[in-house]
Amino acid sequence: MAEYQPSFLPEADLRAADLSWAYNRTPQADIPPAELQDWKRRILDFQQAVQAAPQAEQGSLFSAWEAPNPVDALDPFTLPQRNAEFWRGQFSESGVPALYFVVDHELPILLYVGETIKSNQRWKGEHDCKRYILNYIAAHRPHDLPVSVNIGFWPFAPCDRKARQSLESDLICRWRSPFNKENWTFWSTPFVGGKE
Repeated sequence: MAEYQPSFLPEADLRAADLSWAYNRTPQADIPPAELQDWKRRILDFQQAVQAAPQAEQGSLFSAWEAPNPVDALDPFTLPQRNAEFWRGQFSESGVPALYFVVDHELPILLYVGETIKSNQRWKGEHDCKRYILNYIAAHRPHDLPVSVNIGFWPFAPCDRKARQSLESDLICRWRSPFNKENWTFWSTPFVGGKE
């Protein structure tokens, strides 16, 4: 048994063995490396174009006092990164309303956009995105391709569920995150099938 080594981050204070679940799996289907890299490159190209495009702005008499639209201003790639296993940690509180973003920082590409009322508890139960991450990482392993999947939280989401879900929907549409079901047909996402 591996020795326990505490983390510098209290919420990520986990056993090393617990962190290996996503990195030592056999993929459900072997995806040729060229196909996997092409799939990721298409997403990267699209998302980089989103980042580079100037945001359309409508003038307003009150624009000096208006807050920027979070959909336009929020950059999921600059949020503090947490291991995708963060939910296994011990938390003293349930968290805050938040939007969260699953990113492969190796390229980087945004894989999934989600929302929650309790940021520290959202993934403790069933969540299909956990399976998508497992399948995604597992597809890289036979080919020794680098992958670095993390999750970032934006803790300024509205408390109102409908407002939070509306913002989530706008971000899914803007970034076309491939693990969100709204974009599966667009990207022909290969990692969402199969139950464990």
